[in-house]
Amino acid sequence: ADGGIFTFGDAGFHGSMGAIRLNQPVVGMASTPDGKGYWMVAADGGIFTFGDAGFHGSMGAIRLNQPVVGMASTPDGKGYWMVAADGGIFTFGDAGFHGSMGAIRLNQPVVGMASTPDGKGYWMVAADGGIFTFGDAGFHGSMGGTPLNASVVGMASTPDGEGYWMAANDGGVFTFGDAGFHGSDASISPVVPITAIASSRGGNGYWLLAPDNITTNFSEPTPNGSFAGSQQIVAAADSQIGADPDNVDGAFCNPYGPCEEWCALFATWAWQQGGIQVPSFPFTGSIYSWAASGNSGGGVVPDTATPVPGDAVLYGSGPDNANTSLHVGIVASVWPDGEVITIEGDAGPAPNGQMNVIINGPYLPQDSPSYNGMPVYAFAQP
Repeated sequence: ADGGIFTFGDAGFHGSMGAIRLNQPVVGMASTPDGKGYWMVAADGGIFTFGDAGFHGSMGAIRLNQPVVGMASTPDGKGYWMVAADGGIFTFGDAGFHGSMGAIRLNQPVVGMASTPDGKGYWMVAADGGIFTFGDAGFHGSMGGTPLNASVVGMASTPDGEGYWMAANDGGVFTFGDAGFHGSDASISPVVPITAIASSRGGNGYWLLAPDNITTNFSEPTPNGSFAGSQQIVAAADSQIGADPDNVDGAFCNPYGPCEEWCALFATWAWQQGGIQVPSFPFTGSIYSWAASGNSGGGVVPDTATPVPGDAVLYGSGPDNANTSLHVGIVASVWPDGEVITIEGDAGPAPNGQMNVIINGPYLPQDSPSYNGMPVYAFAQP
């Protein structure tokens, strides 16, 4: 909301508004077709451009009936639309005007929009799940007449424009047309507030945006190697986030084993909570050796493989000794583009200077040297 930008994977940093006082909070953004720039839009319709994103106009100096809630860019990046909460549409550059809801009384405010692949139409979605179509945007269904447990917060369209997803604030996902269902957070307790949805480039997955949560990313098809205890392993590791066992009885004392460096003790403890009959290893390389010897059902896979939740991510150059096998974490989530989020023990530091259990990522395993300071040498599968 303050215009700060965070970049992941191959997304480049081209600037932000994080250090500048804004009249209104940022409410949306869009990237240029080549990914070398982006726009941000504020609630008052102000536009901020970075990289190769061109400025084509804004509503920043004009009094609006309702605040802007989102934007979308044209396929060639030479224009953009803004949508306001009352369904009003503002067009700039080569973005065509195909209609709006600005003069029509709505049951619920508009919360987002998406454009068709050719840029000759767009959808709007309201908080009650109602869909409004304009131009060549097809109507594939809506939630407008259905009682919802939580308000819809956004939408995303499939690459061919023949379907779309909606996301609700409670993590529920609704699919229409050729949009596939790949999972939701609706059954998670306590509820994790969701603020937006974005689809993967190929349309085979989506992200749900929920700050500091690890269970809001889904991919299809499910990677090979999924196993029955994966959810229990991740849930056990998740339950320890923020724990500060070092602070109990002295340096390196922890509830997972002896008073010594304990990232491997934490990882094997999490596996044990998922029903895996693994010893409590104090050395990270022992996890590799145990899995590679056939003791586990999964074995080991190289750093170039796609892991699954519950796998152990091993950092360093190999399993031989403490100088080559440096650290280990538990894979908590795998994003559609291959990024992983991990939960790691004996990491940090915590605010009091001690090490604790943290969320790490998202990052691409091949980018681990720059992101974590250590390469990934393998994934061990329980």
